[in-house]
Amino acid sequence: MNDEIQVGATFHKKRVGKHIAMVEGPPPTVPERPKGRLPRITRYMALAIYYEDLIRKGHVHDYAEIATLGHVTRARVTQIMNLRLLAPNLQERLLNLPRIKHGHDGLCLRDLQQISVEPSWKRQHEMWRITVTKQPEQ
Repeated sequence: MNDEIQVGATFHKKRVGKHIAMVEGPPPTVPERPKGRLPRITRYMALAIYYEDLIRKGHVHDYAEIATLGHVTRARVTQIMNLRLLAPNLQERLLNLPRIKHGHDGLCLRDLQQISVEPSWKRQHEMWRITVTKQPEQ
């Protein structure tokens, strides 16, 4: 009796440390990178949150130390950290701005400095509407 058995499997290479191993299954798919770039103000907002976390956890002592480590002025660190004074929903809007496919950023740090130092969140929202409506469409 001549019974044939066929076994099929797919393998791909995977780096494990310094070695390459054969792993069963199809190779992992690489997700497509989103088109465009994050607005600079979005990156500044994320940086402000990160800096605040560094200070809270005791990794750095103050803005001056952040400025020294980041090779920027203390004034620039203060400008970035002022974004944390914005109303929470405005901070969230900054973090969720659409990617820029071409052209310049719609908002810049300078545009938001006056808004961020306003203590009233209600007034911040009014100032935000005025500032954002002046911006050209992307």
